[in-house]
Amino acid sequence: MKAIKFIASLFVSATVLSSAIAGNAPKKAAEGLAVDTKGSKIHWLAKKVTGQHEGFISISNGNLSVAKGKVTGGTFTIDMKSIVCTDITDAGYNQKFISHITTGDFFEVEKFPTATFKITKVAGSNITGDLTLHGITKTITFPATITSAAGKVTATAKIPVDRTDFNIKYGSKKFFESIGDKAIDDVFNLDVTLVAGK
Repeated sequence: MKAIKFIASLFVSATVLSSAIAGNAPKKAAEGLAVDTKGSKIHWLAKKVTGQHEGFISISNGNLSVAKGKVTGGTFTIDMKSIVCTDITDAGYNQKFISHITTGDFFEVEKFPTATFKITKVAGSNITGDLTLHGITKTITFPATITSAAGKVTATAKIPVDRTDFNIKYGSKKFFESIGDKAIDDVFNLDVTLVAGK
């Protein structure tokens, strides 16, 4: 009986070793980390012929998938109703500006209250994913810096977004050639800091 058990034990050990050598050993599943919405932020910058405006917009939720200290996937949601402008100091003009960019000429936040980004590929320092904005989804790729420490992952990236790809045409020279110095740049920039942990 002992001999049979010994032989069976050797057989099981050999099978496990063979699977490992063949690359069939079980792989550690990616770990899901929740986005820290208070520690994460998005700074936006939009330019026009006569100047520029900037401010912040909030991330409402999200998660990152991490395996062996590397980000392999994830998603986050942007609260389009949270947008603020920090460079206009006159309260009345500030409110007028925000009212304009959140209505039909730009982001239509009542109809599209959120935007989302879903990571579909990570290759080196480049992240590719699907950005859904203004009800339209486009694939974008951008470089990012990702660090991991004390159980937290921080990803930072500067993401240029062409608003006309998302059917936001107001003040664009692509569609209004004679607009002159009232033109607004098609591309606005998002400076994203995403912090995630358990």
